Amino acid sequence: MAVIVHEDLCRGCKKCVKACPFEAITIEGKKAVIGLGCTQCGACVEVCPFGAIEKEAAEKETVDISQYHGVWVFAEQRGGVLMDVALELLGEGRRLADEIGTELCAVLLGENVEVLAEELFRYGADKVYLGQHPELVTYNTDAYTNVIYKAIREYKPEIVLLGATHIGRDLGPCLAVRCGTGLTADCTRLEIDPESKGLQQTRPAFGGNLMATIVCPNHRPQMSTVRPGVMQKLMPDETRSGEVVALKVEFADGEIRTKVLEIVRTMKETVKLTDAEIIVAGGRGLSDPEGFRLLEKLAKKLGGVVGASRAAVDAGWIDHSRQIGQTGTTVKPKIYIACGISGAIQHLAGMQNSGCIIAINKYEGAPIFEIADYGIVGDLYKVIPAILEALDLE
Repeated sequence: MAVIVHEDLCRGCKKCVKACPFEAITIEGKKAVIGLGCTQCGACVEVCPFGAIEKEAAEKETVDISQYHGVWVFAEQRGGVLMDVALELLGEGRRLADEIGTELCAVLLGENVEVLAEELFRYGADKVYLGQHPELVTYNTDAYTNVIYKAIREYKPEIVLLGATHIGRDLGPCLAVRCGTGLTADCTRLEIDPESKGLQQTRPAFGGNLMATIVCPNHRPQMSTVRPGVMQKLMPDETRSGEVVALKVEFADGEIRTKVLEIVRTMKETVKLTDAEIIVAGGRGLSDPEGFRLLEKLAKKLGGVVGASRAAVDAGWIDHSRQIGQTGTTVKPKIYIACGISGAIQHLAGMQNSGCIIAINKYEGAPIFEIADYGIVGDLYKVIPAILEALDLE
């Protein structure tokens, strides 16, 4: 849509200027001029007494969606190692492809990574589109977007899935814009409409207070980023094999606008929350960063890892890599112990699918108790030492 002014009808009365809630209209030469701040709300159209302003519908590009077939998964790899979310998406993609009655394909980019194709086949892929080039060794927005966009135009997949990682959240929107299609970010559920065979993409909305299901009926491919740790991997089948399709990779001068000059690896301890079977997480209720030392003792005793709520991370008590929730990592451990975590909906969105949830909080009305399997009302600085003592007696 666009708002246009018919200059032959405009009298410069300024009623549209006063009506615009975004101050996007000015009068120049006794004629109304629509500025860049216009949101096409239509307020000016309604107040114009001369019919000089109107909304003009943009010409829609028609897409023959019948030409698009196949489910694609972006097989994210770093340093020659496939990310777990890629294997999780293959499991989900296999289910979706079977419901539609189409093939499941993986898109693998890098250099000297052809060996990973066999692993992708074992986890459900029927076909692997392989792009190899020195520019693809490390992730680069321009390079990866260029290669995958060209492959999408040539092979026309109906669904493209990416992990909601730092890379996927960068790559997904770039591809969607180039393809002229939509993108649903941070999905937690994917379903196929039994009638239209279209993809129904569900994600948390309004801070997790409701779940929105989004469809893309008129454009292809249908694109989603999916949170790591949400979908289930398939059991690897060592007997499976498939077809490898080599993508033509070439870049024109100036096409890649950034270069990786140096990779500096952090020396701090890394943690993989998505693989942990036991997580001991702390929140604002710790009241002090020293409280995480106590949680580390319990986690070490149980063979687990330490996590945190956003409040604890924002306070600077622990690194962001430990954050669990809507703006952090989504986890599904067998046991989740929430210590001093109130249970805001944003945090629950990242851990509510845990096998067993144990909550320790001195406020009995804390929302975390509503989803906890076991709740302990008490001071965590007394409760956790008692648990540690009991474990030592075993």
